[in-house]
Amino acid sequence: MDITSFYPVLMVDDVAEAAAFYRQELGFETTFEADWYVSLRFDGGELAILDRHHETIPAGFREPVRGLLLNVEVADAAAEHARLVGARDLPERLTLRDEAFGQRHFIVEAPGGVLIDVIEPIEPSAEFAAAFA
Repeated sequence: MDITSFYPVLMVDDVAEAAAFYRQELGFETTFEADWYVSLRFDGGELAILDRHHETIPAGFREPVRGLLLNVEVADAAAEHARLVGARDLPERLTLRDEAFGQRHFIVEAPGGVLIDVIEPIEPSAEFAAAFA
């Protein structure tokens, strides 16, 4: 297979609300917008938002998003925590903390039920340092 592009498509109830979140909070730009589908892009990737009830989704697969975690790497997780949890008051699902495997991170819930793991890479413990290639 010769893949030319790869990006997640999030199926949500409120396309406009979800798209606004990714534009306003994460800095995505719109490349296509309809009431049922929005394509977003930033310098490092793409993301699409789709009305989960749209006719192109096969019956039996229109459930709300569950079990999806999007990783977003940043330079300063504490600053983003203050902005997203402190100022924006997004639902925090994992508090800001340092992990031995080399991350300072926290998790918030975005509109549509998607979990956003905001990660700042940090030095891993000696135990985990050996696992990195």
